Amino acid sequence: MKKITQRLAGFACAIVMAMVVSVAAMPGAWAQEVTLKLHHFLPPQANVPKLVLDVWADKVEKDSGGRIKIDRFPSMQLGGKPPELMDQAIDGVADVVWTVVGYTPGRYPRTEVFELPFMMTNAEAVSRAYWEMFEKDMKDEEFKNVHILATWVHGPGLIHSAEPVRTVEDMKGLKVRGGSRTINMLLEELGATPVGMPVPAVAEGLSKGVITATTIPWEVTSALKVPELVKNHTEFSNRALYTLTFVLAMNKAKYDSLPDDLKKVIDDNSGMELSAFAGKTQADADGPARQIAVDMGNNIITLTDEEVAKWREAAQPIYDAWAADMDSKGYDGKGLIAEAQALIEKYTNK
Repeated sequence: MKKITQRLAGFACAIVMAMVVSVAAMPGAWAQEVTLKLHHFLPPQANVPKLVLDVWADKVEKDSGGRIKIDRFPSMQLGGKPPELMDQAIDGVADVVWTVVGYTPGRYPRTEVFELPFMMTNAEAVSRAYWEMFEKDMKDEEFKNVHILATWVHGPGLIHSAEPVRTVEDMKGLKVRGGSRTINMLLEELGATPVGMPVPAVAEGLSKGVITATTIPWEVTSALKVPELVKNHTEFSNRALYTLTFVLAMNKAKYDSLPDDLKKVIDDNSGMELSAFAGKTQADADGPARQIAVDMGNNIITLTDEEVAKWREAAQPIYDAWAADMDSKGYDGKGLIAEAQALIEKYTNK
């Protein structure tokens, strides 16, 4: 009996050892696996999640050989409100967030230089300029508590309104949703009443009359059903009225905890090229969204260069006020404007 028991024990041990050897031989069996929670405020079918965030997440998963898994949480499914996303990335509620920087007014002041009226040329060029300026001026100060993966802007911002807007004077008395502090400054300067609200609230705001117009780019209008809620859309013929700055931000401790090879996967899918891709891709989605409004018979107003010049003149006080505000914070306001303009020109003319 004793011999049988010993033989059975030896047999069991051999089976266990064989299993260990077999599993050890499997590629990546003992490799560290990481799950990242990606959180943002738009529905999953909107252009940015579909064309940018999912593309980025899928690429990271593939390049990591499946060792990084990215769970996607659209429409604030992890809780909170859009202005809380940056703190969620900092505090670790989410591992990665995509958000509008202007949702926390004044917190990241130097990013606002790209949101000044009529600064942008095209989204790809401005996104590259934004990344270069971020790395030089902002990375180790404003954004020191979070690991930034990409910085970009959307395509030309325009006005979508219940009543036609053709002149600066037409703005007077309108209740307009503005996407950032600088845009709200502009709206006020033009005689409108700025109303701050995140993008997801725009549709309800228009339908209930809380706002009579909104400033957003074309690409997001389809997800928000804006062409069904207002029938007038005012475009600017040369430079955009405005744009907004975005960041794709990662929890710093989560990034630091990754092994070097997985950090490299993240790094290889971050930076200027991701920023440029995101800006260009988001702007490329403007055309199909605009076509929806055209097909619905909406009134597309494209201001002439002469009329745009009047808007630019009316917007000039915003530059002066913003520069003075930056000076009061210890920055060189006019210097920041000049730096951003030079970088935008550099990447626009490449």
